[in-house]
Amino acid sequence: MALLSATADLPSGLVSPTIRRLPNGLTVIAEQMPLDVVNLSLWLRVGSAVESDAINGMAHFLEHMIFKGTQQIECGEFERRVEERGAFTNAATSQDYTKYYVTTAPQDFAALAPLQIQMVMAPRLSDDDFERERPVILEEIRRADDNPRRRTYRHTMELVFDRLPYRRPVLGPAVVVEGLTAQQMREFHSTWYQPQSMTAVAVGNLPVETLIATVAEGFEQAMTERQVVSEVAAVNSIERFKPLLPGDLEPPFATVRRVVHHDAALTQARLVMTWRVPGIAHLSETYGLDILASVLGRGLTSRLVRDLREDRKLVTSISCSNMTLAHQGVFMVSAQLPLKHLSTVEAAIAQHIHTVVQQPVSQAELQRVQTQVANRFIFANETPSDRAGLYGYYHTLTGDIADGINYPTYIQQLTVDDVFQAAQSYLSADAYGVLELHPPV
Repeated sequence: MALLSATADLPSGLVSPTIRRLPNGLTVIAEQMPLDVVNLSLWLRVGSAVESDAINGMAHFLEHMIFKGTQQIECGEFERRVEERGAFTNAATSQDYTKYYVTTAPQDFAALAPLQIQMVMAPRLSDDDFERERPVILEEIRRADDNPRRRTYRHTMELVFDRLPYRRPVLGPAVVVEGLTAQQMREFHSTWYQPQSMTAVAVGNLPVETLIATVAEGFEQAMTERQVVSEVAAVNSIERFKPLLPGDLEPPFATVRRVVHHDAALTQARLVMTWRVPGIAHLSETYGLDILASVLGRGLTSRLVRDLREDRKLVTSISCSNMTLAHQGVFMVSAQLPLKHLSTVEAAIAQHIHTVVQQPVSQAELQRVQTQVANRFIFANETPSDRAGLYGYYHTLTGDIADGINYPTYIQQLTVDDVFQAAQSYLSADAYGVLELHPPV
């Protein structure tokens, strides 16, 4: 059955998963864990970043439509079978990937896993279901627009990215979603939902060969059903975002780029300062920035929290993150604060950035973060769902689960000089993007 089979080389605290590539191109990752639960996650490198402007929101809309049934499974039947067994299922769409998962008791895996696979690979995608679901999507867009946190994120992405598709919302704008058609969705599904473009991860208390065989048989059945019901031409017309080339990455800000919005729903101001940094395409360049984000703004002992919230009490909350998207990343400091403190806090954050660019972080700070990363990695990978998420994410976005498994090791190997080099290469106290959201005065 298998074209390729391998066992990953993992740290001693983790059991090695088996990675197998099937003749149809599907990659299956399976691991037995001694917990009486099994998680099956289906991952695709399909998110809003592959869409053209004309179909922005299609990947997320399709995620909803997957649950409307197949020619063999009525709408709601899959969820009913899942719930009656005490299992659960869900899905998520991001800029860079879409995932579907079901978590079951081991004895129910053989019954539910093939159903999930059939739902994902051979959905009905009827015109009637499409039109019934469109108002649900439009309402979700409206709720997102009404959410201050999501509005802040949308404005931030529009500030940071001029050309890359990350500047657009995953849900898509209402005006575009209103114009999408069911046939476009069928073409989108036919284009992107192919076994060779997918990773299936099965983790739980069943033998590895049982997990792999169940997934493989489920895909064989689903692809047979898909060929019978397919209405999509061999060559379709779906418009895609043009493939990204290395030269398409957006350069660092040359000056301070400021955007100000007035938001009537806010009671306090929001301040977001951003820097364009490497993404997963240059993964090794991201580790030092991860350290810096923790040193500056993660936890009570971090520099920004201690200075601006605990000591000077200029902000209600403040944090720092290094968001690593597939093609490019965003180093971000976010604060919630009284409007009168905006300029003071921005200057203070810029001074902290100036400090890490001019002076290395201390060995004690580095060791604190390294310890946190190692412990969080252990705590975050204790369940089959956790482990399946780790394997699926990294195999989908980097092609190698070792990038995720060895993340703590990579962080442990960093020196103070490595972190200093990352700060000097990608951060600046004089050139950044800054978003201000002002509440009513």
